[in-house]
Amino acid sequence: MKHFLLVLFCLYSFSTFAQNEDNTVSLDEVIVKAPKVISKADGQIIYPTVAQKNASNNGYSILQKLSLPNLRIDDVAHSITAIDGRGSVQLRINGIIVGKEEMLALDPKLISKIDFIDNPGVRYGEDVAYVINIITKHNDTGYTLGADVTTALTSWQGDGTVYGKWNHKKSEFTVSYNYSGYKLNGMKVTELAEYTLNNGGIHTIERDDVETLRKAHSHYMKLTYNLADSTAYVFQASLSESLNKTPGNYSIKDIIDGTKQYSSTNRESGKSSSPVLDLFFFRQFTPRQSITANVVGTYIDTKNSNYYDEGAPYQYDVNGKTASALSEIVYENRLKPFSLSAGLNYRYKYMKNDYTGDAFALTELNQNNIYAFSDIKGTLKKLRYSIGLGASYIHYNQNKHNYDFWTFRPKATLAYNIMNGMQLSYSFEMKDRASRIAMVSNATIQTNSMEYTVGNPDLKPSHDTEHTLRLSYNDDRWSTFVEGFYRHCNKPNMAHYERTVEDKFIYTQINQKAINVLNTMAYASCWIVPEKLQIYANGGMMRCFNYGFDYTHCYTSWFYSAGVTAYLGKLTLLAYANNGFRFLEGETKGYNGAYATLQCSYNYKDWQFSLTWSNPFINNYKSAESEVLNRNLHKHFVLNNRDSGNCVSLTISWRLSRGRKHQSADKTINLIDTDNGIITR
Repeated sequence: MKHFLLVLFCLYSFSTFAQNEDNTVSLDEVIVKAPKVISKADGQIIYPTVAQKNASNNGYSILQKLSLPNLRIDDVAHSITAIDGRGSVQLRINGIIVGKEEMLALDPKLISKIDFIDNPGVRYGEDVAYVINIITKHNDTGYTLGADVTTALTSWQGDGTVYGKWNHKKSEFTVSYNYSGYKLNGMKVTELAEYTLNNGGIHTIERDDVETLRKAHSHYMKLTYNLADSTAYVFQASLSESLNKTPGNYSIKDIIDGTKQYSSTNRESGKSSSPVLDLFFFRQFTPRQSITANVVGTYIDTKNSNYYDEGAPYQYDVNGKTASALSEIVYENRLKPFSLSAGLNYRYKYMKNDYTGDAFALTELNQNNIYAFSDIKGTLKKLRYSIGLGASYIHYNQNKHNYDFWTFRPKATLAYNIMNGMQLSYSFEMKDRASRIAMVSNATIQTNSMEYTVGNPDLKPSHDTEHTLRLSYNDDRWSTFVEGFYRHCNKPNMAHYERTVEDKFIYTQINQKAINVLNTMAYASCWIVPEKLQIYANGGMMRCFNYGFDYTHCYTSWFYSAGVTAYLGKLTLLAYANNGFRFLEGETKGYNGAYATLQCSYNYKDWQFSLTWSNPFINNYKSAESEVLNRNLHKHFVLNNRDSGNCVSLTISWRLSRGRKHQSADKTINLIDTDNGIITR
């Protein structure tokens, strides 16, 4: 923290010095264009400033500068994660779910506003805690060419994207290609495991990495055709292919097994390919009524090979085939005084994973899922409301197991404007959460000489109830809120450890009693000097209650993050730090490492250059730590990564846009399937 405070002071001093030296940015000549933040029932509407857009080179870069609460935005790794553990983060551009390639190709100068939804409705599916919908201007230039390349200067890892758009009359053609890869040897795991045997004795095993190698590379290609007639209709077809390969990861461990000491080797390799065909159609019938449809076909081919020799050689291969068909149709009607939307989503998934070798198993699964949803949003004077209901029917059969599930998701949100800029909101939601497909398989994988991972086809969805109360205030310079969040999970899928009569330890998941989570936090963002210097901070407390069949575990953790950004004409300086995320779920206490970054970026015509220093002054960065608290199995696990400490990265972006205007697509549905259903060690 002291490093961060020092950096904050330096940035402020440097910005003050620059203003005194250069009259073009003196305070007397500043035109205030601070971001306008508008609270709504399910989140905020954020209008980025001109300085923020000019200082950014892609979608990740602009979001990093917006200081969004509870999110860790890594502009180098191109990732966004929720540091409060409530769920996943969904990224959208003009309503369409997007990935890394679309975020890197995004021109921040075309952004008109950002819809930050931290209380998603029934429309967005399960396990989505935050939705970031970036709204861009509808008119796009006749052609755009660009590239975004990031390379680490202190380790072997990089990521590069090239893209292009061309317009012809009502048509638009888009092509993009991304390559990413790494070769790292600084990742080391230290583990101490204590096994309580049936005779009451304790067997201890220490596992320490002495040599590791992690390498992988991936290719992603996408071709899109778009036909649009103003806002009357839009048709879009895209074909993409993803190729991933891990040519040979390994680790050599020192093993102290009781009184024995020896070396053990782990080897992993694999490859996968996934072609995807996506068809989208939008039709505006009247100024108030529209219908949207989306159909996606996905095929995933996966081959993995695993070997280790702790205690005795153990080797298995997996040949996985997955095919899915996803479809959705949504009807919207903007009535007065409310708007109505209703839709139907159908998903079919076929999975066949063949485990050969020492983990012999054949998992074949057919799953059908029908999800219907509807919600109403409206305003009654100072009160805004949103009421929604989703209902899902899931049927799957796997070998001899057949199950039918009905799940429901009612949700209601009320937001009252107390005064100009101040809002009090309350949200209530009930939802059912199904387990990952991999954990409902009937496969068994040995993870080391003492432990096994076993799927459970009898898993049922858990039932969650959530309450959120928030008081917020926004004006031209300040954006603040305080919030209380409570979640009750009834019969959740929780980790379960069993000890066999042969003194082997099995990890699986079963429906147990309950998990309760209480989270309180506060957030504040302020422009110290409008358009020049912005700071923000948030922090809070999380209390976890875990009730298993034979245990009760409780845990309290504290979290914080802070950031500062200085805009000095073509030069932008940024600093950010958080203390990581700590949690207790079931019988596992976890910690995701603290993170800090210093960044300097410079714009020159169509180019932008960014230099980023991640986790400064930390040579051996601790990226993860966990502890298993089972009465028969106690494990302490620490992952250190030298490649992520003191990491310096260079990003070079180039974008050239010329030509005639074209009406781009407003795609509001995008379906995706990336789950291969394979159990991993």
